[in-house]
Amino acid sequence: MKIYVFDVENWEAGAFDRLDGEHEIEFTSEPLRPANASRYADAEAVSTFIYSSIDRDVLAEMPKLEVIASRSTGVDYIDVDRCRERGVTVTNVPDYGKTTVAEHVFALLLTLSHRMEEAVQRTRRGDFTAQGLQGFDLRGKTIGVVGTGDIGRAVIDIARGIGMEVLAFDVKPDSRAAREQGFTYVALDQLLAGSNVITLHVPGHEKTRNMISSEQFDRMHDGAILINTARGSIVDHRALARALVEGKVAAAGLDVLPEEPVVREEAELLRSVYESRHDLNNLLAGQVLIHLRNVIVTPHSAFNTREAVERILETTVDNLAAYAEGEPRNIAA
Repeated sequence: MKIYVFDVENWEAGAFDRLDGEHEIEFTSEPLRPANASRYADAEAVSTFIYSSIDRDVLAEMPKLEVIASRSTGVDYIDVDRCRERGVTVTNVPDYGKTTVAEHVFALLLTLSHRMEEAVQRTRRGDFTAQGLQGFDLRGKTIGVVGTGDIGRAVIDIARGIGMEVLAFDVKPDSRAAREQGFTYVALDQLLAGSNVITLHVPGHEKTRNMISSEQFDRMHDGAILINTARGSIVDHRALARALVEGKVAAAGLDVLPEEPVVREEAELLRSVYESRHDLNNLLAGQVLIHLRNVIVTPHSAFNTREAVERILETTVDNLAAYAEGEPRNIAA
């Protein structure tokens, strides 16, 4: 196949080496758009990123195109309906960070439960006293998991391994997963009232905007801990600040904030991290929450590990190889 890899950075190109020889591959740093599509009219396959825009005009300029291998989970930048009409297969990377994010949940939680940040800061000042650093065990505590998709279930696996009890809420309960992993589905109000720790794993959209607000904080177990590695818009940050100051919520571990720039998916941040195009610390600027002593904030970095980056590229190359062998996988449309 004639393959063009668009919007590619130097650190990404090497992942496609195993396709070289059997296929003809060309790389370009520019995204695929209507303005340049005619230059790639001989393409049989393309690999694109979210900065491309593949509409009807682009597809019309590429009559030989058979497959689009997106290096992302989302394919909203592709006219999938027209691809379907044309018989063009669209593949994606359905998962690259479920265990990565789940581990970050517990990095935040253990930092809070063992007063880790305060302890480290104290010893750096030369103070080795333990007064005021008493934490608490997670074993035997109840964690409430809001959203039981891939990440939520990965969190449950870790929680059960630690010895925590698990309550879960999801608009589409998975009874089989509940049986296999040993957790219980309950109504959201029951989860809030019965959990020592609440962790959020639902998508960010209008239906989940301010899903956790004053009413929900009032229903929480006194002294609960909130963890949010999903999307900042899920939590009403003013209500959270109030709950933290008043002691209703003992502490919070946040990897996302309500006012951070709109990011379609974490892969977009991965690009900025590796190319140093943006200072992710700026995502946190001006947020009151980061100045509260009982809050730990990380800069939307829960997904960002070496292994996650490798999975994105490996899955994309696997998708192209599988299509060439007549067994397409990870078909998005």
